[in-house]
Amino acid sequence: MLVILTDNQIFAPEQVCQSCLLADGSGQPRWRKGQLYCGQAIRKLTEQQPAQYECMMGFRIANIE
Repeated sequence: MLVILTDNQIFAPEQVCQSCLLADGSGQPRWRKGQLYCGQAIRKLTEQQPAQYECMMGFRIANIE
C-alpha cells in the first residue's frame, strides 16, 4: 500500500495525487511492478524501512507492505 509522508502526517495517495498532472488516469501515483514511475527511489537507512520514493512534486511516498 502506498502512502504519502510529510513531516508529521500520513496521507492516502488519493488525497494528494488527484490534482497531480503526473498521476495516472484514476488519480493514483504511476506505480508499476514495484516501482514509482513519477519519482525516484530514496536510499534506505536501514533494511527494516519500507521502500521510499520522492515524487516529482516533492512528496515522499512509502510502500508499506
